[in-house]
Amino acid sequence: MKKIKIITMIVLIILIAMVSFFGVYTQVQNRMENQVREYALDMDLDGARYVRLSVNKESTDVIKDAEGNEVETDEEMTDEQIAENGYTKESVPNNSEDVLTVENYEKTKKIIAERLETQVVGEYEISLDNETGYILVQIPENTHTDTFVSNMNTVGKFEIIDASTKEVLMDNNDIKKVNVMYGSDSTTSTSGTTVYLNIEFNKQGTEKLENISNTYVKTEEDTTNTTAEDTNTTAEDTNTAETENTTTEDGTSAETDTPEAKEITMKIDDEEIMTTSFDEPIENGRLQLSMGTATTDVGTLQDNISRATSIASVLDSGNLPIQYDIALNEYVLSDITNTHIEYLALAVGIVLLIGFIILIVRYRVNGLLSAIAFIGLISLYLLVIRYTNVSVSIQGIVGIIVTIILNYIFVNKILLTIKKSENNKKLATIKEGIKESYKEFFMKLIPICISVIVFCFINWTTISSFGMVMFWGITLIALYNYLITATMLKVKAEK
Repeated sequence: MKKIKIITMIVLIILIAMVSFFGVYTQVQNRMENQVREYALDMDLDGARYVRLSVNKESTDVIKDAEGNEVETDEEMTDEQIAENGYTKESVPNNSEDVLTVENYEKTKKIIAERLETQVVGEYEISLDNETGYILVQIPENTHTDTFVSNMNTVGKFEIIDASTKEVLMDNNDIKKVNVMYGSDSTTSTSGTTVYLNIEFNKQGTEKLENISNTYVKTEEDTTNTTAEDTNTTAEDTNTAETENTTTEDGTSAETDTPEAKEITMKIDDEEIMTTSFDEPIENGRLQLSMGTATTDVGTLQDNISRATSIASVLDSGNLPIQYDIALNEYVLSDITNTHIEYLALAVGIVLLIGFIILIVRYRVNGLLSAIAFIGLISLYLLVIRYTNVSVSIQGIVGIIVTIILNYIFVNKILLTIKKSENNKKLATIKEGIKESYKEFFMKLIPICISVIVFCFINWTTISSFGMVMFWGITLIALYNYLITATMLKVKAEK
């Protein structure tokens, strides 16, 4: 039974090592893919997307009336049409000289950083040239990178305007915060999850929204489903129609149009998002806009969430005081290649092999069992790092090496304690020796454990990476050696 227990543990360790070092491959279409998750690498190891933003130097043609007011038109007017209406066309810079200040450069940098934080980019670097206004951003390369890049230079101008008069009714100054919400719908017609963009307005905006929702309401004609055919009546049999007859002072009749429903248009960066009117007054200062329809498809739901999150991050951070263009957008590989990492792994492996030989020579069978268990710990450790989404940086690799060194010291301490107690030939003595080794070793690690926990919460990827790697390493040293290494040694010591 003693041999069966030890062999079972060794087989388990071998399986974990094979999964960790070689992976698990399954056939996907016509190729074999590794189903074990890849490491989440830091930009220092995996490269980064470099995005340089430059101040927009272009101008926009603006049409003005005789009084100098800007004229908005639904269609582009020709020069002849402009002249016929008595308008003039002026070329206006997108960024006037008075907005190109260091203060606005700094404000733009801060807003871009807030957008990256809101979208949970994680690691990023951003720098500013105060003289030229150039902003350089480095972010990790992944499936969401293009979305992050597109949001960087989005001005984020929010407007609710009168659909007919184009009068601006609300803007960014009325917004308090914007976030994303979810709702489930289980009705027969539509089922699934709906993503909502929740816009919460400040006190001033709440009052404006209530007034607007009282003014821009749907008419009875919009809300009723009744038709002339349904009621078996005709226009001649009823007093309601699209026009009504009125009698003038001279006795003639005239037709007057029924007032049309007033509608508002919501725009972001002059792009129309929706045109609508309100069913009822909104008094709570919150406007919820559905992003697509209810769905149970995971891909569609993720797209809706991504789109809503992008809009929310832009609106919640405020509009950029300066218009920027993307002057550079390219992926740059890291200076540290896979070859460098392979050489480092080989060097660590050689040192470990020498360490295992020393353990076997000094402690014989106990040393061999501890070396096998050590391989299992490293294998499990690498899997934990993968599946806990720890961003591995250069400092994280240092943390892995430090963890391996600490485990070697701990295992050697346990073996030394057992060797000293071998003359007693009592299992209770070995248990007490292991317990004493745990107590002495981890009491010395208390300052390191406190520092590691602090590092985990530092908002700097290079430091947090080291902290997270060390946290999982110390946790595994405590649990794994108690469950596997110590158990194998105690089983071997049984008579």
